[in-house]
Amino acid sequence: MGWDGIFHAFVWVITLVGILLLWSAAYRRDAIPSLQSFVGQLILGWGLFNLVEGIIDHQILAVHYVRQVPNYTVYNLTFLAIGGALFILIGWMLMKAGRRAAAEA
Repeated sequence: MGWDGIFHAFVWVITLVGILLLWSAAYRRDAIPSLQSFVGQLILGWGLFNLVEGIIDHQILAVHYVRQVPNYTVYNLTFLAIGGALFILIGWMLMKAGRRAAAEA
């Protein structure tokens, strides 16, 4: 559980750095992502977190499972597929569409 806490603390530091970089870009009046692209980045990051956390904590270390039931593997794999891979795909598609819309404007 200690490593899980360290991992989550590291993710919060990364999140804080991202917020500070976004604030800095807005302060300098640099180009910031469109709303669609920004939401895509958030969803992609959420999916990456779920995928990494799910593989490490659920599969490798078995710190905890998605549901504490006898057949937990189905829930763990469903979480990785939907909360990880699908979120990454949706986020990537939104980012791509947001960049294309910004380029056409």
